[in-house]
Amino acid sequence: MITVGFPRTHKEASERRDFLPPLLASVARSGARVVIETGLGRALGLSDDDYRAAVPNLAVVPSRAAAWAQSIVVVLRSPEVDEYDALIKPGTTVVSMLHLPTRPRRVARLNALQAFAVSLDGIADDEGTRLVENMRAVGWNGLEAAFTALERFNPQRLVPTARTLQVTVMGAGQVGKHAAEAAIKYGSRDRWAEWSQRMVPPVAATIIGRRIVASPALLDEQLRGTDVLVDATQRDRSDERLIANAALGGLPPHAVICDLNVDPYVPSGTPPTVRGIEGIPMGTLDQFIFAPDDEHWGDTIPRAVPQDVRRAVVSCYSWPGIRPRECMEHYGRQLEPFLKRLVERGGGARLPSGGDVIDRALWRAGLEAIGGSTQQGRTA
Repeated sequence: MITVGFPRTHKEASERRDFLPPLLASVARSGARVVIETGLGRALGLSDDDYRAAVPNLAVVPSRAAAWAQSIVVVLRSPEVDEYDALIKPGTTVVSMLHLPTRPRRVARLNALQAFAVSLDGIADDEGTRLVENMRAVGWNGLEAAFTALERFNPQRLVPTARTLQVTVMGAGQVGKHAAEAAIKYGSRDRWAEWSQRMVPPVAATIIGRRIVASPALLDEQLRGTDVLVDATQRDRSDERLIANAALGGLPPHAVICDLNVDPYVPSGTPPTVRGIEGIPMGTLDQFIFAPDDEHWGDTIPRAVPQDVRRAVVSCYSWPGIRPRECMEHYGRQLEPFLKRLVERGGGARLPSGGDVIDRALWRAGLEAIGGSTQQGRTA
């Protein structure tokens, strides 16, 4: 029998996202034995008994390692690469937000461990539209934090006599479109109602593309009038920055950078991964607002990376995680048919590249589809 393990989230204290009982019940109905690490969902107010009530024959195991010792393992956020050897057994199918195209160390380690991957962020239809995503939450939660930062650090910019607020969004994909919509509502519909009554200046949102970003003169012209700069890009190359740190000098001193991309620095990768906007910190759910003089500014930035030009930054590895229960209900609905199919196929080893729409979407989310391995998808 196929077993599906659900470990607890082991990240920063504010990361509370675990998969919920309805999804696990669906996996069990598909014929799998469901195994959870004790304490799953505790941060969301759930107990082991809540999961037992929903899932017949549920196995509750006492350790993280035991939850990982299953045929398929499902966890929203990937463990650190340095933890892989202790957790992942050969042949395991790992289902997680793996971000394989920009995480070369993950790809190399998964291959070395002879594991199979289904990267949740890579599950897409034949047109390239992601099928397991929460782009709306990324855009809205990120912009809500950006306007919180603007109000905190520069409240005079919000007085009724000030000029129209200018938000510049880099990227016109799903995240960029949600970010633009969120921007004109100050990141929150409730805030929009309140600030409109206060006669806070309205927002004009501008979406810019690669040609402006790549032109120092055009970019500088755009930045000089920007109050909030949003990185909602999806880069083709993880080793090329979009905006040099020195170019941030074009932003007004009060401006806020809203980082929705949140690729990390991985200088040792092949190729290395750099941040799209050079010299800004990468935040977490524990801290996602950074003043220019924040004591933790450089914690996630390699020393060799220029960071002298600073503006306030909002950045979070998991923007949807700010509202965890709502986020996991959303992901559970989206993920259900894909986990059922993985159980039917017996894991990632038997995923065909040329099956139906669900098979194809799962295959595209694996290692072979990004050129990282040839061990996956052999039954096409």
